[in-house]
Amino acid sequence: MRIAIDAMGGDHAPEQIVKGALDAAAEWPDTELLLVGDKAVIEPLMKAGKPSNVQLIHADDVIGPDDEPVKAVRRKKGASMVIAGQLVKDKQADAMLSAGNTGALMTTGLLVVGRMEGIERPALAFVLPTVDDVGILAMDLGANMDAKPEHLAQYAVMGSIYREKVHGIKSPRVGLLNVGTEAKKGNEMTKAAYDLLEQAPVNFVGNVESREVLDRNCDVLICDGFSGNIMLKSLEGTAGTIFAMLKTAFGNSFLTKIAAAIMLPQLKQLKKKMDYKEHGGAPLLGLNGLVVKCHGSSDAVAVKNAVRQARIALQGNMIESISSEINGK
Repeated sequence: MRIAIDAMGGDHAPEQIVKGALDAAAEWPDTELLLVGDKAVIEPLMKAGKPSNVQLIHADDVIGPDDEPVKAVRRKKGASMVIAGQLVKDKQADAMLSAGNTGALMTTGLLVVGRMEGIERPALAFVLPTVDDVGILAMDLGANMDAKPEHLAQYAVMGSIYREKVHGIKSPRVGLLNVGTEAKKGNEMTKAAYDLLEQAPVNFVGNVESREVLDRNCDVLICDGFSGNIMLKSLEGTAGTIFAMLKTAFGNSFLTKIAAAIMLPQLKQLKKKMDYKEHGGAPLLGLNGLVVKCHGSSDAVAVKNAVRQARIALQGNMIESISSEINGK
């Protein structure tokens, strides 16, 4: 397996991206990692030398977080993200990872890697933490702000295959994010999507309210990118606020500090459960190759976990399975 990594994308690039790649290279010597970026910047970060399964590919440009996605991808042909995408298109890499500009990565997926036959809109899929530690795959979480009912039905098929191939869940339950559990609840799009999901080749279990998501009432949660991204940011913000409040509360007195010391292992475990770094990244499903979006603030742990996630998807022939299901081949 060969995985291209955009070494220059993300808040902590290239230091943390390179470190994560080196950790992954040591963990999985059977996987070749193609680090794409400015060699003059990357090479000094490899203090212990370059492992045999790491290859450096020079890129003299970078797509920044404020760049307009379509213009940047079309004009910056030498950017690390675009070159990584081209490696996937040219079959020189089996997958690519990037913590860079989400819109630019989506554009790279569409214009460079290419959309899968039969798929109208690729979707960003992300594993949200749940109380039972299994997690729930939610999509779309921001790739497309506007969606049609037909797009949501395709998301359900792709998400079900991903859940089975990558996470080993047989016949995953598919739920539709809505304002109520009744079949006729929601707006015109969700009502139409409900009917399509009932006919789709998935294990559809009906509508799911956002307050039920962390209880894992389904294994795959389907929504449009606008609603999904709001839900994701709300969950991240709530988790961060709760931990900040707990930190303040436990520091109020000598007794609460003792209580905090006693509960520290459980609190660390809870924080780890809610940490995006543990899940690595979110694949853009519906493309001709495996493209994984890492969180913008990904550190080395997140990058390594994204490589692990990509390896599992490639081993399970996920792209081929989605294409076969969608196109009936």
